[in-house]
Amino acid sequence: MSSSLVRPTRGRMIGGVCAALARRFDTTVGTMRVLFVVSCLLPGPQFLLYLALWFLLPSEKSVARESW
Repeated sequence: MSSSLVRPTRGRMIGGVCAALARRFDTTVGTMRVLFVVSCLLPGPQFLLYLALWFLLPSEKSVARESW
């Protein structure tokens, strides 16, 4: 597990949640997106969890601004 959990500014499609999780768990973004889509076929609150992570995870831009 390599980096902190922040939504990247590059390589994201919608909110950057899958890209952030892929970076965190050292896998490809494509793999994470496929896992998310497959998980949505199962019962559970996956979509709500995605929305919550989109709202709660900081963006790289905001983290970079705070480090000034």
